Amino acid sequence: MSDGLKKTALCQEHEQLGGRMVPFAGWYMPVQYSGLMDEHHAVRNAAGLFDVSHMGEFRVRGPQACEFLESITTNHVQKLTDGRIHYTLLTYPEGTIVDDLLIYRFADDHYLLVVNAGNIDKDWDWVEQKAQAFDVQVSNESDQTSQIALQGPLAEKILQTLVDSDLSGLIYYHFTEGRVASTRALISRTGYTGEDGFEIYVDNKDAASVWKALLVAGTPHGLKPAGLGARDTLRLEARLALYGNDIDQTTTALEAGLGWVVKLKKPFTFVGQQALAQQKKEGCKRRLIGFELTDRGIARHGYPIVNGAGDLIGEVTSGSHSPTLEKAIGMGYVPIEYSEPGTELAIQVRKKSVSAIVVKGPFYQRTSS
Repeated sequence: MSDGLKKTALCQEHEQLGGRMVPFAGWYMPVQYSGLMDEHHAVRNAAGLFDVSHMGEFRVRGPQACEFLESITTNHVQKLTDGRIHYTLLTYPEGTIVDDLLIYRFADDHYLLVVNAGNIDKDWDWVEQKAQAFDVQVSNESDQTSQIALQGPLAEKILQTLVDSDLSGLIYYHFTEGRVASTRALISRTGYTGEDGFEIYVDNKDAASVWKALLVAGTPHGLKPAGLGARDTLRLEARLALYGNDIDQTTTALEAGLGWVVKLKKPFTFVGQQALAQQKKEGCKRRLIGFELTDRGIARHGYPIVNGAGDLIGEVTSGSHSPTLEKAIGMGYVPIEYSEPGTELAIQVRKKSVSAIVVKGPFYQRTSS
């Protein structure tokens, strides 16, 4: 099963915990431990621990680091200050998406890029090629770095027992460098679940000891190890896009509702800016919507979306039963005239037409930070 697949430094830990291992984006990863529903509810009510070491990390240093990143990403890098993070996109000249990523600023000449696992090679080729025109040094640290995500309302309480600094002062989309269980780490207040939480970066050699320490500290508070299955339902409830499903090389940020990270007026020209400016001027012809099923059934990736007359108008990009809301939810691209909240649609579920309605905003949003 694992032949030819990459393994994280925590693979042995997952197997010892009884994790069900599956192939994912070229990696051998745990899809679940105690069960998707159990793990999902643990994150919403207490905390969950995820191995996300399959993600990629690129370091960018040099006097033109900021200028270089401004030229290849859509958000305004110059507005970052030391210790801050932002979400952004790499885009093709056509305005479509190479990848979505996070940028961490350590200094004006030092940044870290965190990219999606399935796009590491593609992204690295893109970044390395574009860097040649600037006075920067880029390095791919993906194979040396482990990333552990501690997510849930009790995440701060659990992690605080293992660090010396006061985590209450580390606000959302900020990071610090310190020690977790006496191990050097980068600690960021970020996540992909819609809950409060942290993403912890350590050297591969230290990953197992940090993972174990977090489990020991968190288990009395209800923390559970969680797999890819719960990660997917959690991010879908928060309506967070997944590359390869909801966004890819055929979609643009404006179509996907990510226009808030496209800074067309920043004093730097970025790849794809002209195409995106033109699309904004002309208006999008389609839009990524969120929907809830109003009849029984579950929408899955690839299922057809139809209008009231039964005409095909799109397809589901992400869909699942929502454990938190106890209803079926999903996302998909439809023509702009069908994208308004309240619009009635239908999903073809095993040749049966199941009624759905377009909804606004996240399906789930936590009530407090």
